[in-house]
Amino acid sequence: MKKIVLFAMGLVLGGTTLAQNEEKVETIISGDIVSSYIWRGQDLGSAAIQPTLGVGYKGLSLTAWGSYGLVNSDDVKELDLTLAYSFGGLNIGVTDYWFDAGLDPDNRYFKYDAHGTNHLFEANIGYDFGIASLQWFTNFAGNDGVNNDGKRAYSSYVEAAVPFKLSSIEWTATAGAVPFATTFYGTSGFAVTNLSLRATKEIKVTDTFSIPIFGQVTANPCSQKAYLVLGFTLQP
Repeated sequence: MKKIVLFAMGLVLGGTTLAQNEEKVETIISGDIVSSYIWRGQDLGSAAIQPTLGVGYKGLSLTAWGSYGLVNSDDVKELDLTLAYSFGGLNIGVTDYWFDAGLDPDNRYFKYDAHGTNHLFEANIGYDFGIASLQWFTNFAGNDGVNNDGKRAYSSYVEAAVPFKLSSIEWTATAGAVPFATTFYGTSGFAVTNLSLRATKEIKVTDTFSIPIFGQVTANPCSQKAYLVLGFTLQP
């Protein structure tokens, strides 16, 4: 219920800001098409469309993001809401993840029962140093995993990313790890779960329109799995 109130307040504030400072509000509309859905070293499904819709104002943003399978009807459906704030290099945020599978057999979106919901709530804090960025994420409520003692794990994930440019292509090298045992990430203790390298190149279609195309190779040393993903982004 608190999340519903927070979301409603965000919409009201966003609407008021839009009316008073329309020229200063940033609107985010985009969509990724990916060959498979790989997240933090985990395989969450095959080819998918992943739309984004959001608004931002003076470092404050409210964003909706989703993922829907294109070829396999059994792939997880996801809808995430993120309230975030950034100032300089610092960023903080709270995300409400919802999946169409979890503790609720009826997969109801508006069911927030602590022990029967498909929602997962995560907080994050990070800093962009320019040459590299560092992020920490922790689940604090909802359908989280458990630790080795069978208690709520407060599952956490830490990630470092280094962007660079090579041969006119934008690259990002990422290393991510889970610091504690949790069934959410499938770890029994500290484990490196995500080593990835991503390359992005904009393909010019017209003088005013281009399509970013990206390729990414990801390895999960913990699960002994590796993945290769190809995708592109559509945005106005």
